[in-house]
Amino acid sequence: MPSVTPQFLRSRIGKVCVAIIGATPAEMLEKATAVVKETPFLEFRLDYLEKPLLALPKLKHFLSDNTAVTAIATCRRSANGGKFSGNLAAEMEILSKAGTSGFHIVDLELESAESLKKGELQKLRDTGVALIISHHDFAATKDLDGIFKRIEPFQPDFIKIVPTAKSLTDNVTLMRFIERMDDHSNIVGICMGDAGIISRVLGLRAGSAFTFAAATAGEETGPGQIAARTLIETYRIDQVDAATKVYGVAGNPIRSSLSPIMMNTAFRRETVNAVYLALQANKLADLLKLVHEIPIQGLSVTMPLKQEIMAHLEKTDPLSAKIGACNTVLRQDGKLYGFNTDVAGITGPIEKRMSLRGAKALVIGAGGAARAAVFGMRDKGAEVFILNRTAETAQKLAKQSGSKTIKKDALSKTTFDVIVNATPVGMAGIKSTPTLEAADLNTKLVFDLVYNPLETPLLRLARQQSIPIITGIEMFVQQGARQFEIFTGKPAPEEEMLRVVIHALRQQAESVAETPAPAAKTKKAS
Repeated sequence: MPSVTPQFLRSRIGKVCVAIIGATPAEMLEKATAVVKETPFLEFRLDYLEKPLLALPKLKHFLSDNTAVTAIATCRRSANGGKFSGNLAAEMEILSKAGTSGFHIVDLELESAESLKKGELQKLRDTGVALIISHHDFAATKDLDGIFKRIEPFQPDFIKIVPTAKSLTDNVTLMRFIERMDDHSNIVGICMGDAGIISRVLGLRAGSAFTFAAATAGEETGPGQIAARTLIETYRIDQVDAATKVYGVAGNPIRSSLSPIMMNTAFRRETVNAVYLALQANKLADLLKLVHEIPIQGLSVTMPLKQEIMAHLEKTDPLSAKIGACNTVLRQDGKLYGFNTDVAGITGPIEKRMSLRGAKALVIGAGGAARAAVFGMRDKGAEVFILNRTAETAQKLAKQSGSKTIKKDALSKTTFDVIVNATPVGMAGIKSTPTLEAADLNTKLVFDLVYNPLETPLLRLARQQSIPIITGIEMFVQQGARQFEIFTGKPAPEEEMLRVVIHALRQQAESVAETPAPAAKTKKAS
C-alpha cells in the first residue's frame, strides 16, 4: 500500500482536528457523523473503547462511506495520559490495523516509539499511514527543544508537542518555539490547562500545522480543550492572521466568563479583525509580561486585579483614579492606559428604575466592583452603606468615599432603596455561603452584579419576596459595550451582545440540569 504523502495530507486536512470519543463504536460513529458535516478532519480516540480492535471494521466502513474525512487513529496508553490499559504490543497492533482500515494518520506517543524494537516502526509505516509522534507533559512547559530532538530521529510526518501552561507566558514559550521551527511545517503545538487557551487560538498563527478541538463542550480529551464550534464560530480561528489584534479578559477564576463570547460576537458583527481570549491570570506580573509579548491591545480586568493593576498604568481616566480601581486597559505605543466602565454599568441600570439622588443604598463587598458601585452612587447623590466580611476594608472604603459601614445584624432593622451585591457570592463555580437572608432584604430593589448563573441565589430570594430585581447581565453588557467602544472606536452592537449572553447562560443552565453526577476523573491528553 503506497504511503500517504505529507503533501497529499496537507491538501486534505483543515486547521482544526476534532477529537471523537465514545464508550462504544456506535456512540463514536454517531458523534463522528454529526461532526463530519462541518469539520471533516477527525481524531478517533480508540483508547476510549473497551475493545478497540473489534471497532475497526465499523470505523473502516464509516471511512469508506465518508471519503472527505481525514482520520487520525490514537490509542494512547494510560501511562501517557490516555485510557488504554494494554501493553505496547497491543497498542501497536491496534494502530497497525487502523492503518489498513482506512485511517490516514496514526498518533504514537514518544515514549512508545522509544520503547519499540528496531524495525517495528517501519512495519507500522508499511501499512501506508502517515505518522504523528506526540509528547504530552501534564506538569509544565519545559525543554521543548529537548523534546523535539528526541522526536526528530523518528522522522515522523508530524511532530506534536503538548506541554501544560502553568502561566500565561508559557504560551509565549511554546509559540516562540514553533516560530523558531518555521522550516518545519509539520509541528503541532498546544498548551494544555486553563491558561493554555492562548496557544489553542493563536498557535496556528505562530505556525502550528493544526490544532485539536472537542466535538462538543463536555467531551474534552485534554485539560483546556475548546469545543470545535467555539473555536470556529466564536474565535473565528480560520480568520486569525498576523494582522488580527488580540484582546482579553484577565482575572482569577476566568473559566466561566462569558466576555469572550460577547466580545468576539461584537467583533464579528462589526467586522473588526480581532480576537478576544480568556486569560487565567494567577499573577499580575505574568499577565503584564504577556500583554507586551503577544502583544495584547486591550484588556477587560476582573477580580482580583482591578486595584492591583492601577500601579502599572501610564495614566487613567479621572474615574479610575478616584475609585482606585480600573476594569479596562488599552495599550497604545507600548504603554497601558486605564478606564473604568463598571460605574456606568452599575448606575445606568439603577437610574432607569429610580433616582439615586437622596436614595439609601447598601453595597455588599469592598473590592474593585464594590468601589465602582460605592463611588458611582455617591457621585449621583446617594447615601451609601457598606457591608463587608473584613470590616477594616469596608471602613477604609467608607472613609475614602464619604459613606458609612453597617454590620450584618443591623440589616433586618434598616430599610434601603437599593441593595447591590458586588461580591462573587453566588457565582457559578464558586462555593460560598450567602451573605444575606430573607429578613435582610428590606429594600425596593435588589441588584446582583454576578451575571452567571442567570438567576443567583440572592435574586431568587428577592423574587420570592416580590422585590424588583436587576440581573448582573445588564451591568455586564453595559460595561462590555463601553469597553468595545474604547477598544475599537466603533459603536457597540449592544442588542446582539445581550442576546448572545442570555443565550449562552440559558444553554449553560440547560446542560447543568441535564448533566449526571461526575465520575472519578482520569488524566487526559491533547
